[in-house]
Amino acid sequence: MTESASPYMSQPRIMVLGVQPGPPPFRIVEIDGQVVGEARSVTDVLQAAAAYGIRVHDLDDPDTVRWVGGDKFTWSSRQAPRVREEQKEKP
Repeated sequence: MTESASPYMSQPRIMVLGVQPGPPPFRIVEIDGQVVGEARSVTDVLQAAAAYGIRVHDLDDPDTVRWVGGDKFTWSSRQAPRVREEQKEKP
């Protein structure tokens, strides 16, 4: 495959990683390859971007933000039914 035929993969400045379990669940935010904090909502992502001087006009633009393990609406972890049952059994 030639370089011109390969798909374009952008390297956005902001990466929002998958949901981490916690009370409440959160997502880790990276800017320019560095972990800058945790986000519990889209607002937290926008605040982190603003702190680094990044204006986000479109959260769905893959050249600006890459959402890993979900999209901007994914803020809770999904557990398998068996795991939830085991947690209920623990005192």
